[in-house]
Amino acid sequence: QVQLVESGGGLAQPGGSLRLSCTASGVTLDGYAIGWFRQAPGKEREGVSCISSSGGNTYYADSVKGRFTISRDNAKNTVYLQMNSLKPEDTAVYYCATGPDPMHLSAYGGAKWYDPPLYDYWGQGTPVTVSS
Repeated sequence: QVQLVESGGGLAQPGGSLRLSCTASGVTLDGYAIGWFRQAPGKEREGVSCISSSGGNTYYADSVKGRFTISRDNAKNTVYLQMNSLKPEDTAVYYCATGPDPMHLSAYGGAKWYDPPLYDYWGQGTPVTVSS
């Protein structure tokens, strides 16, 4: 059974940092790109970042570029999202998910790395609250 588990969420002050982890069981992550998504109350789920299966390519939403860093350790079957300079608007539930490598998306009809339907396995999410 495939299971993705996010951890590392919590309460942070504006300007603070958190590191999220996405650990898998029942599947080897090195065959997948991994996306981080977030969903704030009353809003649609949005793509935050994505890392290719090899780790050689990374992608970020404009809203987090320069503040968040995605990385992966395939030996540990884990993907990380380092979040710095947090803002109140970063408050959301954060999810990780497995998907196809973005460089191969031409086979998916022009879909983008931040399109949730591209992703198959999802974790249950970890909440992040940024507040003073």
